Amino acid sequence: MMQETLATGRRKTAVASIRLRSGTGQIDVNGRTLETHFPLVIQRKTVFAPFEKLGGLERYDVIIRVKGGGLEAQAIAIRLGLARALVENDETLRHDFKSLGYLTRDSRKKERKKYGLAGARKRFQFSKR
Repeated sequence: MMQETLATGRRKTAVASIRLRSGTGQIDVNGRTLETHFPLVIQRKTVFAPFEKLGGLERYDVIIRVKGGGLEAQAIAIRLGLARALVENDETLRHDFKSLGYLTRDSRKKERKKYGLAGARKRFQFSKR
């Protein structure tokens, strides 16, 4: 029987949907490989951070659907979703992931522009005369 775990991760406007299956270690991000979607090594390390605690991802196949935001926000959203999916499979990982900050959702978003201002907080230039 094939067990599949679903989880969601969010950051700013990026939303990642994670499907975790038992398998051989294949990763699919929006129909592409991880290396083509995230060209920078640091972004791939961010995505793989929950798997480092397990010692690798050879036991799982991961299907990721991510949209919105930039690449950094997408990477952090995927990390949160992966951590949630792994904790759903193995509850003993919760304490370790929580102490590393992988289960904490970063709730900061862009502040809206206010009327009468140039931006969210920036004022128009003051002219005395």
